Formats: sequence, C-alpha cells, structure tokens
Amino acid sequence: MQTALDTVKALADGNRMRVVAALFEHEELCVCQLTEMLRISMATVSRHMSILHKARLVQSRKEGRWVFYRLGQSFPAPVKEWLSEVLRDTAEITADRRKLADMLTCDTAEFCRRYKQVKAMKEEKDSIPQEFMGR
Repeated sequence: MQTALDTVKALADGNRMRVVAALFEHEELCVCQLTEMLRISMATVSRHMSILHKARLVQSRKEGRWVFYRLGQSFPAPVKEWLSEVLRDTAEITADRRKLADMLTCDTAEFCRRYKQVKAMKEEKDSIPQEFMGR
C-alpha cells in the first residue's frame, strides 16, 4: 500500500505531472531543460525531481555537471496509460511540447551551457542596485 501512496503523492502536483508527461515523450531530459520548460527555479525543479525519484517514478544519471532524468523502470504501466490519455490535449502539455521541441533542436550540452550563462547574467543583473541600472 505504501508504494501506491508514494506514487499518488508524487503525482499530486501539476509541475510533477508536466515533467512525467514530458518524459512519456522523451527518453531523457536534462534538469536545465525541465527548468526552462516549467519556468520555475532550478532549486524547485530539483525538489520536484527528488519527490519523483523517491517514489521511483524517475531515475537520474549525472554526466559531468548535468543531471538527466528518465522514467523509472517501475513506473506503473496503467498509471502511464491513464495519464497519457487525460493529459494528452491539455493546454499546459501542448505548450510544453512546443517548448521542448524548440529546445531539443539544440544539442543538450550546448543548451545547458547557454542556459547557465543566461541565468548567471540575470542573477548578476538582479543583484545590481536599481540606482546603477538607470531606473
């Protein structure tokens, strides 16, 4: 019974369902891609992925500085079939498909390098006092 509870709890969040739906269609996605798709902080994505990982719904692997996720081998097939059906044509999943299609035109390592650079530039800009930004 605990496994069923862990699965249901892990899927009881819109962002985690969006990640799972994306992994239904893509063998593997990097945390940078998931962060960009969801448009939330990397720390929040990591927390969501940790919940999915603990429930054994996803597996991860590390390649250098990048972390990649895929569906876990023990992902329940009936749950996958049901979620695939009910999420297929939702606005969020359709938008995520488009975002991922654009992201996946670029090599994953290159995308992650660019993503980190843009993120660092944004953080640097956000840390500069407003009076120095000409506002």
